[in-house]
Amino acid sequence: MTLENLFRVFDNYGCQKVFVKSLSPNDNSKNQVYLAGSFDLLNVFPIKEIISDSSGDWERDRFKASLNFSWITDEGNLSPAPKSQLILYPKYPEIRFSGFLQKSENPPSDLMTVRLAGRLLFMSVTNRGEILGYVAHPDSSLATDFNGINGLQAYGVFKVYELKSEKGARENLLSELYRIHKIGWIDSKRLDKDGSILSCLAPNCGGYTLEAELGITPNGFSEPDYLGWELKQFGVSDFLRTQSAIITLMTPEPTGGFYKEQGVVEFLRKYGYPDKNGKADRINFGGIHKVGLVHPLTNLNMELIGFDHGIGKIRNTDGRIALLDKTGLEVASWSFASLLKHWNRKHNLACYIPSMSQTQPNRQYQFGNSIILGTGTVFTLLLKEMAVGNIYYDPGIKLENATKGVPKAKRRSQFRIKSGNLGSLYKVNEQIDLLKL
Repeated sequence: MTLENLFRVFDNYGCQKVFVKSLSPNDNSKNQVYLAGSFDLLNVFPIKEIISDSSGDWERDRFKASLNFSWITDEGNLSPAPKSQLILYPKYPEIRFSGFLQKSENPPSDLMTVRLAGRLLFMSVTNRGEILGYVAHPDSSLATDFNGINGLQAYGVFKVYELKSEKGARENLLSELYRIHKIGWIDSKRLDKDGSILSCLAPNCGGYTLEAELGITPNGFSEPDYLGWELKQFGVSDFLRTQSAIITLMTPEPTGGFYKEQGVVEFLRKYGYPDKNGKADRINFGGIHKVGLVHPLTNLNMELIGFDHGIGKIRNTDGRIALLDKTGLEVASWSFASLLKHWNRKHNLACYIPSMSQTQPNRQYQFGNSIILGTGTVFTLLLKEMAVGNIYYDPGIKLENATKGVPKAKRRSQFRIKSGNLGSLYKVNEQIDLLKL
């Protein structure tokens, strides 16, 4: 395998960047491979599932995250390694790579079972969220050629070789958003999986309309929306006033508590309240729930369990966001493990676009010129903002036909933030006027 051929394999699978680490003697299958000193790496390498492995001892608590990982062979073929996983230690924090040889038919065992300094581990992500890896002997011509490349940027312990320029992706995104802004009013629409344009009549079609303009079709894998960027459209009444808009960050269903155990219908019957606008036979569950405050309608208190706000670290891998009643019963909860999977990868590069809507003569959307770009996030930033009340739970859950006929429940668990507070979620936060580029 030559370096040129290796980069061609990565490129053929839709990779954009290759991350390369020079391995130490301890980086092997016995001791695991050290990859990062923070959880930022989840921004780069997508995970399939994540579980808590809690011993009750903060020193030993960890998360285990499975990967869709394959080795590239010297012939350029792929050898899946189904037992590959990332081990996340929240105390330090630290991420290590393990299980990468198990059950793989053609793994580089001769290089990953030994204590040999200077081996090069190449890793990259395809456009379908699969991780590909290759390891080179320190004395190989491939390693020599790579080590001769100057001026590469660093990402933690990795050197980064760009197959496709991230700057180009950013410029492409901004150019497209400028084009869409200049169109003006756009008929509400959406794309189906085949790329056909369909009308979209619901009040929440702003995001679908933007995605349709960008040619984004629904897919079955959880990757950022456009050229590596997660797009978040949010409604405003005036493009000159976008700092107080309410943005829905994520809508995860509870993973624990009464809600999960007994179901949404029983949850609403026990903790909901009659519709405040007089709609007959309807039970609602809504309102802004912030950490440390009892909500006057639901009488529930939201808490962060297992997170130390003072030091900004997760102290318990069984930690969670929880709604508690006055007896301390967990009514609904969201495990840190389930939220970790979603947050970093989908929000590492995020673009927030304001929109206005009108319904006459038909539903249309217009997208603003003042956008927000957020770059670099970690899950603990989300928890910090929740601890101080900037991120809150604002559900829109309801039960129709509560006592007559067939009950009909709508699930909508929303975590929200004001647009003016977005800067605290990202290492870099930019306000960009598309008309001034």
